[in-house]
Amino acid sequence: MRLKQNFILGLIVITISLPLIGLAQEVVKPSEAITLALENNYGIKIANNNVEVAENNKGILNSGYLPTLTGNAAATFNRDNITAEFSNGNPPAVLNGAESSRYNANINLNYTIFDGLGRRYDYKRLKEEYNLSALQARETIENTVTQLLTVYYDVARRSENLKSLKETLDISNDRLTRSEYQFDYGQNTKLDVLNAEVDINNDSINIINAEQGLVNAKRDLNFVTGNTLDSEFVVDTTVTFLLQLNKDELLNKVYGNNVTLIQNEKNIAINEFTLKANKSGYLPTVGLVGTYGWNENNNNAASFVAVSTNTGLSAGLNLSWNLFDGGGTVTRVKNARINLENQKLQKEQLKLDVERNFNNAWDDYQNKLKIFQVQEDNIKTAKNNFVRTQEKFKLGQVTSIEFRQAQLNLLTAELSRNQAKYDAKLAEVLVLQISGELLNIQF
Repeated sequence: MRLKQNFILGLIVITISLPLIGLAQEVVKPSEAITLALENNYGIKIANNNVEVAENNKGILNSGYLPTLTGNAAATFNRDNITAEFSNGNPPAVLNGAESSRYNANINLNYTIFDGLGRRYDYKRLKEEYNLSALQARETIENTVTQLLTVYYDVARRSENLKSLKETLDISNDRLTRSEYQFDYGQNTKLDVLNAEVDINNDSINIINAEQGLVNAKRDLNFVTGNTLDSEFVVDTTVTFLLQLNKDELLNKVYGNNVTLIQNEKNIAINEFTLKANKSGYLPTVGLVGTYGWNENNNNAASFVAVSTNTGLSAGLNLSWNLFDGGGTVTRVKNARINLENQKLQKEQLKLDVERNFNNAWDDYQNKLKIFQVQEDNIKTAKNNFVRTQEKFKLGQVTSIEFRQAQLNLLTAELSRNQAKYDAKLAEVLVLQISGELLNIQF
């Protein structure tokens, strides 16, 4: 009966494990996953499209510096009944159904020579908006890379945890076999066998839950990469820390490379150009107009001229000066000046905020490195304790409960070490992101 139960439990675990076992599983490294995300992540694609829109907007075709050219054409047909009385005493003339027609076509040119420098500053503003859009795309890329690495290392942690859980189950199975032999030879009680079976059940449940958690985490990773990964893949659990990082050097890079601070500087430039463009409303506008036209009139019989055709070219300058627009320009200038001041105040606030976040992230990174080192040392102690307890258990010098406790202590130490390792790596990623160096590092 016991063998049958163990066989069923083993079959369940193997069945759950099948989706994660492949003859040729693809090993995806962090750099490869990042490349896939940069090429296929939908959020990054949308950000890049927004950059293209901003690039179109900053082009000469949207600058206002080019003239406008319009063409017009028209045709008119009349059919009239006309009674004409003459002043020379001749009898009146009556025309029924007299036909006439008019045709015209012209091309009009309009060009603004001077608009108070408004379009000049608008053109510069559009260029800065393009730069801002590029920075926003970079921020999206940095956030996506951070999200990807978070999910990637979660998969790696769960993979290592699953390995530890399976090793624990192997030890529990060996313990059950030993307990059954000892019971058969009268060296222990039935209670030891039952305890071993209960522990196997718990270990199997832990594996089932860990398997499902790993599957979900892999789906999350595949989602970030745009579903480009094969259904069967494993990740690299090797973690290398950038221990050569220098806090002072990174802090100096924060002020020049942090994407949030740079975006704020672009917003300041945009508001400066907006203010100058609004001031152009105080100045006149000078424009050039030109027309080339063709007209043909086919008159009815009552007209003195039967057909007239004329073509001509006309050109001129116009000046428009809005001496008072009800205060609209004054209001726009005042509001633009206030918005500029707010951007400058926000810059100072952001500098303090980013500096604080960097210091917190750096300290957190250093603490997590220390915790990881402590957990590494704890693993050595837990393994040494387990090996000695295992030897004594085989000799009958410790109880099964004591052996199980040593086994769980080792498992807890391994799980804690895994958690500490990836927590430290993600803390390092955050430091790099805040300092603006995330995209300059090869993972």
